[in-house]
This record gives sequence, structure tokens and C-alpha cells, in this order.
Amino acid sequence: MGINVDPAERDATLRSKFLPEVVDWGMNVIVIRSGGRTILVDAGTGSEMPQSTRTGRLALRLKAAGIEPGSVTDVIATHLHMDHIGGLLDERLRSHMRPDLRIHASAIDLEFFKSPDFSHNTFGGLQDIIRSSSQKFLDAYQSELRPFTKEFQVAPGVVVTHTGGHTPGHSVVRVSSRGERLTFAGDALVPLGIECPEWQNGFDHEPEEATRVRVGLLREAAESGELFMASHLSFPALGRVAVDGNAYRYVPATWAY
Repeated sequence: MGINVDPAERDATLRSKFLPEVVDWGMNVIVIRSGGRTILVDAGTGSEMPQSTRTGRLALRLKAAGIEPGSVTDVIATHLHMDHIGGLLDERLRSHMRPDLRIHASAIDLEFFKSPDFSHNTFGGLQDIIRSSSQKFLDAYQSELRPFTKEFQVAPGVVVTHTGGHTPGHSVVRVSSRGERLTFAGDALVPLGIECPEWQNGFDHEPEEATRVRVGLLREAAESGELFMASHLSFPALGRVAVDGNAYRYVPATWAY
């Protein structure tokens, strides 16, 4: 994080937030029911990072939430990094998925990850895992893929929109129901991305575009007061964005569940 800022400033900001140099990120997915569809947004890491002891449990977590994996009719992949599509390669989830599953992903990302370019990011040595997992995903789900270009309505009130930035085909999901709105921002921002929106990070394929997208989404969320989530925000992850001087702050929703 903060690859474009002075290291001393970055470290001081981390200390002020009581964050270590290596931040343990959350991994959030959401499930939406609309128009007879049950839509899973992203699928976690699965077994793509075997050294982790806390991945590959999405099927269990869905069932604990009262959602049978076999009831999922659609998956939206915000992008094709392994921590967003890896769960679909894990037999603990894949074995439960229905044969008529539809997977919605940006046509730009589907093309990009056939031969991904890592020249603008660092990834801390994860390039090979990202490359292999995206290729396995493209091979495994060729017939289930439903590419979209700019925007697509998956079900009433559920729209996936291409933003670019984090990956060339990165997308966000907007949900509207009974006058309320929620934006699931995927990896458009990571921890400290709200308080320090100009910070670039080594995971973005298009760092300058990713900054523009991030600032735009935060400005929109602050103006509308809508609910806001992102893949790697810490629990409870659901909240709202407020203006804080030249940046923003996150106001977590009251956890009443």
C-alpha cells in the first residue's frame, strides 16, 4: 500500500491506525436474491493459496447463512484475481454448483487474463498464482461464462458495471431495493483506501486509473449516503462513506445481526 508516497508518511499513518506493516485483510463476498435468482458476488480464494488455513470455506459459510450452494443461479466476478474466483475452482464449493450456473464477468478481464500483464504492479511474488488460477478458471468455466461489456443487469435491481483500474476489466456491483442502494466496490479500494484515496497499491494493474475510479466511487457514496462495501474492508465491512477534509472516512453500520 502507498507505493507512491514517502515511506515515512506511510509508516506513520499505519502506526496511527494501529496497523502492522503487513495488514491481515478481510475477504468479503455477498449474496443477493432478486427476481428468482440467487446471485453470489465473488467466491474467495478456495485452495489457490494452500499455505492459508482460513480459505476454502465458502461452501460451509454459505450453508451457515442458510444458503445452499446449489441454489446459486449466478456468480458475478468483480475481476479475475485468485482471491475472487479461486473458490469456484475448489471442489468443496464447485461440486455443489448447478450445471446451468451463469458466471458474469467483464469481457475485457476475460481477454486480459488469457495473457495478463504485470508490468505496472508488484504483487509480492504472487504473479504465478494469479496467472495459473485465472487460466484454470477460464478453462473450467468456458461454457458458463456470460461476458458483458460496459454494464449488465443480472436481475431486477442488480447491475454490474465495468470500472477498470484495479484490473482492466474490474467491475462493481450496484444493488437497489425499496429506495435503498448498496455499492459493492470489489477491489476498487483496499484498507486505508478510504482515508488515503490517493495512495496507490502494488495490486493495481492500472494504478493511476485505479485512483481515479476509487476517488469517484467514494465521492458518489458520500454524496448519496448509500450503503457501501468492498472486498477487503474489515468486519463489519458494511457502512457509509463521509467526507473528511480532503479525504473520506468510513462509518460502519451498526451490527445488529
